[in-house]
Amino acid sequence: MTTSINRRDFLRLAGLALGGLLAPAWVFSTNLAADPEVEKTSRGMRGRVARRYISYYSQPDDASPRLGKIERDTLLDLLEVVESPAGPPHNPRWYRIAGLQGKERSESSYVHSGYIQRVDGAHLNTPVASATEVGQLAEVTVPFSQTHYQNKQGYYQKVYRLYYESQHWVTGIQEGLDGTSWYSLTDEWLRVRYIVPAAHLRLVPPAELAPVAPEVPAQEKPIRVSLEAQTLMAEEAGRVVLHTQIASGMKYMETPKGEFFINRKTPSKHMGNGGLTGDPNAYELVGVPWVSFFHTNGVAFHGTYWHDNYGVPMSHGCVNMRTAEARWLYRWCLPAYSPEFESRLGWRVKGEGTAVIVE
Repeated sequence: MTTSINRRDFLRLAGLALGGLLAPAWVFSTNLAADPEVEKTSRGMRGRVARRYISYYSQPDDASPRLGKIERDTLLDLLEVVESPAGPPHNPRWYRIAGLQGKERSESSYVHSGYIQRVDGAHLNTPVASATEVGQLAEVTVPFSQTHYQNKQGYYQKVYRLYYESQHWVTGIQEGLDGTSWYSLTDEWLRVRYIVPAAHLRLVPPAELAPVAPEVPAQEKPIRVSLEAQTLMAEEAGRVVLHTQIASGMKYMETPKGEFFINRKTPSKHMGNGGLTGDPNAYELVGVPWVSFFHTNGVAFHGTYWHDNYGVPMSHGCVNMRTAEARWLYRWCLPAYSPEFESRLGWRVKGEGTAVIVE
């Protein structure tokens, strides 16, 4: 059953405990036991479990004894990166992790990296004083942040969780549920507004959207995707400027082969079923970052915050990329970024751009 409360009742019921509810618990791992190895790493590597649950093992090998499971959005201190000879071949990277409270396990426990989102750079931000209704692009800088939606009866209910490096449109500022500044976000698909602590988002300056090599003609900067090799190459006049792993469409949802053009771009897109829900396990991917469409049925290149498992098909048809690389591709491919794209409706802008060859 979902419980909804209005703002007055929220504050009355929460009282002094409200600070604990809204405080950035991600700053430290409340679910992690004290471990001298954690201090040794200065907590430099952090990871968020990005699926419903993952398993952890006694060795960096899924054929070794399985010690248990760790649920979605658990934050882990990553003590060591291990390239395992046991694979899997497309992604042999594992992490040695610290002990969990209440769990009996050996000092050396391991999780595969495929569903661990690295959140090493998580931090809070100073809220701005104003925002335009057209929308200002903002990036989530904490591992995750809970949003609230005010329904027609005036009650607030939890809706989406926003994840590290996802992108959203800030369309207003208001006093939040805890009396501090919260941003109002407008979902570009559903056209609904929900609120989130302002300190959890960083406004993206225009310089970070500036085009890369816009003077190079579209016909001289093709993007080549190999579905067999699960790789992407971007070229300028025959010179490779990006060569990386991707994750294309899974069986029965394969990325279409052929020759296409970049025709629409948006730095933020809600993908999934299109529902307004507070279930973190629902198929709702809000704020998918740096989306460059190349097919009329909505297939695109984009950043990915729900897995880190490239080199094998993982998607519903799109080409999943590491977020930093998707950002670069978004800025590099044509049509180039322009003020028109600043609007949250900018994804509607169309026009033949960079060639995309999928083989």
